[in-house]
Amino acid sequence: MEAVFGWVSTYGYGALFGLLILGIVGLPIPDETLLVFCGYLISQGKMSAPATYLAALAGSCSGITVSYFIGRTAGLGVVHRFGKYLHVNEQQIERVHRWFDRRGHWALLFGYYVAGVRHFTAIIAGASKLEFHTFALFAWSGAATWVAVFLTLGYVIGEQWRAVDEAVHRYMTYISFAGVALAALFFGVRWLLRRRAAGAAS
Repeated sequence: MEAVFGWVSTYGYGALFGLLILGIVGLPIPDETLLVFCGYLISQGKMSAPATYLAALAGSCSGITVSYFIGRTAGLGVVHRFGKYLHVNEQQIERVHRWFDRRGHWALLFGYYVAGVRHFTAIIAGASKLEFHTFALFAWSGAATWVAVFLTLGYVIGEQWRAVDEAVHRYMTYISFAGVALAALFFGVRWLLRRRAAGAAS
């Protein structure tokens, strides 16, 4: 991890861009930690906020787009074959596949925040032949908010970024499940309201 910080400190925005491409595709890059660290550098005046955000956003969007085209051309076979190298097991693949079948677009949007998901939601989207403009709308919107959240976290907490980052990672799974549950509740309530409205209209 220290090597990653050293690359960003030495090579700046280019390193941030490249590392996030690799991390989103699935290599073991500490993506959130990297963004929090860059937010800290912004607070110290060592990086520019607009340039950092644009570099991180471009890297995230590029990485998830590469994953989409991997799925589009190679299909889900690539996930099953190389999943062990991306820290992905069969249970995770099945879970995300079911989730994508139900709420595929939203899986792309919120998948960034779910532990072990963002690395291959785009591959599943590509393998499912989701139209590119729909993929880009949801996946790139998710990247925009995800980057903003973790850069802001690093900026706000400043010198305490390491301690807070460790706590975030420790509870990331629970936060992820809570977020998914809230999203499911929201869509469930909306579906029920629409059914009631349709019933009343008929």
